[in-house]
Amino acid sequence: MTRTVSKSRSSGRTTLAVVAQRAGVSTMTASRALNQPERVSDEVRVRVEQAVAALGYVPNRAARALASSQSNVIVVLVPSLSNFVFNAVIDGIQEVVDAANYQLLIGNTRYSDAEEEKLLSTYLQSNPMGILLSGLTHSPRVEQLLATSGVPVVSMMDLSTDPTQMSVGFSQHEAGRTMTRYLIEKGHKRIGFIGAQLDERTLSRAAGYRQAMQEAGLADERLEVMVPDASSIALGAELLGRMLAQAPDCEAIFCCNDDLAHGAIYQCQRRGIAVPEQLAVCGFNDLPASAWMKPSVTTISTPRYRIGYEAATLLRNAIAGRAPAVGQVDLGYTLMPRESA
Repeated sequence: MTRTVSKSRSSGRTTLAVVAQRAGVSTMTASRALNQPERVSDEVRVRVEQAVAALGYVPNRAARALASSQSNVIVVLVPSLSNFVFNAVIDGIQEVVDAANYQLLIGNTRYSDAEEEKLLSTYLQSNPMGILLSGLTHSPRVEQLLATSGVPVVSMMDLSTDPTQMSVGFSQHEAGRTMTRYLIEKGHKRIGFIGAQLDERTLSRAAGYRQAMQEAGLADERLEVMVPDASSIALGAELLGRMLAQAPDCEAIFCCNDDLAHGAIYQCQRRGIAVPEQLAVCGFNDLPASAWMKPSVTTISTPRYRIGYEAATLLRNAIAGRAPAVGQVDLGYTLMPRESA
């Protein structure tokens, strides 16, 4: 009796032989359909392409060159390379990677599921030893690629509730709740939330804000301004104007990041609104400039460098076959009370 094997025993990857079996062709024909499609019929080509899509197959280019080869590549996917937050994460990763003689293959997903799918599909062809991803939520295609890759994966920035998913970060939800409760305890009742980009971290902070407002009996949809635009100082200034237009009695504003908070404070200064006497403004992430603004910005300090360092360490141990004592590493966060609130 023939037993079907869906993955290579050595790497855990879905093999071309399995693709061929699903498509009902020989391995050689399947290879030809992928690499020289003009040499097979349209019917065969379509069957092979459908099998590739169903199985999440990714060609192993490194294996083509040398069957016994194994790269020393670590794939890192982040949503931005211009954002200081992720620059610090990469710095932490780099320290671990350099010490282990690995090479980084860094991709910028630009907060796009389609870009993440394209990058991951391409980078998996380098036969990486491990993958570091930002966030916990990914498209079905990315989840399929990860499941069939056969390599360890560590998620960064947030904490998974799935014990089988390795992650390093902190609770974005609780951090958002903590900042909102701080403003409530300062005596504010009309507390607004300004959010941009609307990635999973922003949405988690917003959920924490809403929970705190609901617990205090202060929830009001008019106190939220949420847009999908890329975050910037200029956008912070613009969104402050929107907030004051729809909720002129707003007493305090929690911005989902420091860029927006900086812009909101600059806009207040242009309008002659005293911060924090007339309007308190808070941010998130504690960027270097926040401590030196006038007024200095009340914010949440996040351990970005340590997230990168600990995630890379967790991945390095997984590659070496060392099971982690703890699969979810909570590095916490710190409220930084300053002059702006």
